[in-house]
Amino acid sequence: MIRAAVLPAVGSPLEITGIELPEPGPGQVRVRLAAAGVCHSDLSLSNGTMRVPVPAVLGHEGAGTVVSVGEGVTHVAPGDGVVLNWAPSCGSCHPCSLGEVWLCVNALAGAANVHARTEDGTELHPGLNVGAFAEETVVAADCVLPLPDGIPLTDAALLGCAVLTGWGAVHHSARVREGETVAVFGVGGVGLATLQAARIAGASTIVAVDVSPEKEALARAAGATEYVVASETTAKEIRKLTGGQGVDVAVECVGRAVTIRTAWESTRRGGRTTVVGIGGKDQQVTFHALELFHWGRTLAGCVYGNSNPAVDLPVLAEHIRAGRFDLGSLVTERITLDGIPGAFDNMLAGKGGRALVIFP
Repeated sequence: MIRAAVLPAVGSPLEITGIELPEPGPGQVRVRLAAAGVCHSDLSLSNGTMRVPVPAVLGHEGAGTVVSVGEGVTHVAPGDGVVLNWAPSCGSCHPCSLGEVWLCVNALAGAANVHARTEDGTELHPGLNVGAFAEETVVAADCVLPLPDGIPLTDAALLGCAVLTGWGAVHHSARVREGETVAVFGVGGVGLATLQAARIAGASTIVAVDVSPEKEALARAAGATEYVVASETTAKEIRKLTGGQGVDVAVECVGRAVTIRTAWESTRRGGRTTVVGIGGKDQQVTFHALELFHWGRTLAGCVYGNSNPAVDLPVLAEHIRAGRFDLGSLVTERITLDGIPGAFDNMLAGKGGRALVIFP
């Protein structure tokens, strides 16, 4: 038996309890977790904003060490450090055939599988494929990526979601060019990664926006040159900081209608607005036809940073080894499994960056 954070039903509190994992079958890998990040998507799964089969072991951002492998697994071996990939591409669906692996229609097929059982025999599913809120997990082989050399195993957990998402939002979705101006809405784990990515891309002015004044130091350490506390005048403040034009690129990391609309209004004529945050169906954003024509802005969604983890991880690893990207600075709290509910509360309150579950 191992300990895990289980969501018994949508809207129910997480239960830290013992579960029984099977040994890895053909094409599977068993991983002992070193760390797992607490992402806003986990909160969205628990409250029903995103739907997955339940009861489930939550957690999708993690890294650890291979314990054992099933038949046919050759790209990793026991003792190897690995990063979990919660959205593996099938390679055969239409988006995959176009090279858009982040849109793979089969990426979350594994979430319907029986992953483990509780002590009383209740079947559990793996939240977003990997069930990382547990001391160990068993996943499909394509859900593990070899850990790049020189990357600390615990910090590497952040590569599994926050960093790939923020990096990709800047370099793949918005395609920020050197000298451009950028605004990042939401200074959580993904927002902090986005700020670092914008700095690495060579953005000139980088404006961080958040409801919390206390996050200014975090934002500036990540690369923000300006900090704006969110209000009804945020768009005006950003235009003032950019010569009256608005930023070339706005990246929304919150998933709220009002924030998406403000990000749009903060973007210059002809600029790009990228939405990373995951909002509920009740978050309706409206535009009128004339403004769409007049402003000529691009509004785009962004899934997993529009990233290909197998390609992007080595690139990120080089920036990390060179000291250009600081993984540890995203983490504002290191907790145990029992601290996850409190981390959810902090996210709802807009406090801190990334909480990282550290396993003994």
